[in-house]
Amino acid sequence: MRLSATVIGLAGAVIAFNGPRPAGQAYSLNVTYDQSNFFQSFNFFTGQDPTHGFVEFVDEATARQAGLLGNSSSNIIMGVDHQTVNPPNGRRSVRVESKQSFTRGLFVADIAHMPGSACGVWPAFWMFGPDWPKSGEIDIIEGVNTQSEALITLHTTSGCSVNNSGSQPTTTLKSPDCGAYGTNAGCGQEASASSNYGDGFNAVQGGVYATEWTSDHIAVWFFPRSAIPQDLSGGQPNPSSWEPPLARFAGCDFDSHFSNNQLVFDTTFCGDWAGSPSVWAADKTCSSLAATCNDYVGAHPEAFRDSYWEVKSVKVYQLGQQTAPMPPMPPMPPTAPMAPPPRPPVRQVVPSDEQPSIPSTSIDEQPSLPSTSSDEQLFPSSTSSDDQLYPSTQQSPWSEEDAEALPGQSTSSDEQPSPPRPDQQPTWPVVRQSLQTGVAEPPSQALPTGADWNPIYRRSFRPVRWRS
Repeated sequence: MRLSATVIGLAGAVIAFNGPRPAGQAYSLNVTYDQSNFFQSFNFFTGQDPTHGFVEFVDEATARQAGLLGNSSSNIIMGVDHQTVNPPNGRRSVRVESKQSFTRGLFVADIAHMPGSACGVWPAFWMFGPDWPKSGEIDIIEGVNTQSEALITLHTTSGCSVNNSGSQPTTTLKSPDCGAYGTNAGCGQEASASSNYGDGFNAVQGGVYATEWTSDHIAVWFFPRSAIPQDLSGGQPNPSSWEPPLARFAGCDFDSHFSNNQLVFDTTFCGDWAGSPSVWAADKTCSSLAATCNDYVGAHPEAFRDSYWEVKSVKVYQLGQQTAPMPPMPPMPPTAPMAPPPRPPVRQVVPSDEQPSIPSTSIDEQPSLPSTSSDEQLFPSSTSSDDQLYPSTQQSPWSEEDAEALPGQSTSSDEQPSPPRPDQQPTWPVVRQSLQTGVAEPPSQALPTGADWNPIYRRSFRPVRWRS
């Protein structure tokens, strides 16, 4: 894909991520796009195709009315018109761009189906930034016509030269120069397996494309549905534990050439790459069907019934500080039962003919209870929502009404106290002491070979210059 500056809009938001993954940091989920929010989180591009394709990109309402959008088993469906013969403005399709922009991170796309390997089709899942190519472009999945292997390509301004150190041994680096000028080829790596693109991808029920973008590399993995790493499916991705990536780009100052990229899904037809006369002629299957790409795409809508994206989700992760697990607590040694506190001595009463002296039991001299004035409440009846320690209905654990009457006295002020019997030991000093000293505690809470392998930039209005 290629874009000129005239067709690049500003993203609704920008998210910047950390650079190389330091020790002690792990990826954490930042945003998920799925059936619940996908179309609300992406803009529909409705301008002229920058790659001059035989296509009409439509808005969401038109796409829904035409049956180009839908859901299947909670997945997002984005298709193309496969009914209209010779549409005057090109075959209808959709191109969606995320409202958020991203700088570095881990981008995980779970895709169940992609447009098949059909003549005239040019599908892509990619990223690009404003003021193209100044902010860079990452083509994660891209191909044309009957291609059977994925091509992963970077496009930048001049000065970004890469190597493919760390890529799978069978992946081929087509060119180290990522500059988007000159031949307009960028730096592409071509994979050899057929299960990562088009018909081969769909035959294995799709899988997961994971793209890690840091300050020192950009790497792309593909995991077939049956071989997704457990840490990735479990939401705790650890790329350092995965197999070598399908393609890894290193050796460039990525922070100077990539920033504020949006995520894009689109399907176009023909145009500067798929419809190039040399590319069309090099594909013997396609060139045998029609003289030109546009002729074939216009006359055969039925060929594009399988040209749809079915996306389960796209997740974006960012680096965060990893929290070390707490060590287990050592077992507590057994402890002896706690002995009850000693009872205070009880004053013995010696019988005599004289009446014992009884302390005054006037209601005015009741044992003192904790103060419950509004200024000194131990258990406030109401607190603010931010500072509340107890429910507003919490009552003091003790009150005058709940206190036991002391032996030898009445709780009524109208009755006279009765003296204890001679054989009875008065216990009021103990009770009084407990009330005076008691403390209440609150509760807790396949690309064409040879001269024509190079894709044309899909985002530029500049004239294309092919290699000879």
